[in-house]
Amino acid sequence: MKEEKKEVVFSPFISEFIGTAVLIGVGLSFVILNFGNGSPLIKIIPDAGIRRALTGFLFGTTGGLIALSPVGKYSGAHINPAVTLAFWLRGKQQGKYALGYVIAQVLGGAAGAVPLLLWGKTGKSIYFGASLPGQHYGELPAVLGEIITTFALVAGLFLFLGHKRLRPFTPALFPFLYAIMVFLEAPVSGTSTNPARSFGPEVVSGNWHYWWVYWAGPAAGAMFAILLFKLNLFKKLEFEVAKVYHFEHDPHRIFRKI
Repeated sequence: MKEEKKEVVFSPFISEFIGTAVLIGVGLSFVILNFGNGSPLIKIIPDAGIRRALTGFLFGTTGGLIALSPVGKYSGAHINPAVTLAFWLRGKQQGKYALGYVIAQVLGGAAGAVPLLLWGKTGKSIYFGASLPGQHYGELPAVLGEIITTFALVAGLFLFLGHKRLRPFTPALFPFLYAIMVFLEAPVSGTSTNPARSFGPEVVSGNWHYWWVYWAGPAAGAMFAILLFKLNLFKKLEFEVAKVYHFEHDPHRIFRKI
């Protein structure tokens, strides 16, 4: 008799750690490439708005590909504490797992930022992609910007997940959504929408001046989005598990199904 092949099952926390590290390492490399002093791309594409849109698209593409990868298969590819918070508030993930996810994401963000040091002076010129309020804006406008963009992220994510026809295309949402958000809002707050994304470059650059902005803003944005759903303004939008893709795969049975 042939032996059945056993599937290798990765810990969802390890998957979140890896996914977040890849998002930070690759995604912020695009930020440095597009905006770091001395980058040749600045001369090739002198328009900052076009470079912002390109950065957002590439960052979102990175997140979408992570969702399609084994990371998304085993953990759901939250790779963002604000997304995990939203899934937890929506009742799709148990609290103990949500806390583990956030810890894994934060550690992954720090680990993923370490390779950014290889960018040297070019990376250092923009604090290795750290999230900072724009020159003409202060902390409060930056918080408001983070609330709005994170609200858009969570609402868009749940809109796709809530429609069965759109659900399989959820990862494709991120490149276009981030291209628009970064183009429009990055001059205000840098468009983080992700505390782990902000935490990583803060660790390697040592710039902690505005750290609270990038925790308070995304958390509030996620909570406002969930509030709309709890007010039954989107009655027909419902989904089963806290995953961005690979919806039927849950070897750990950690996602709360309805």
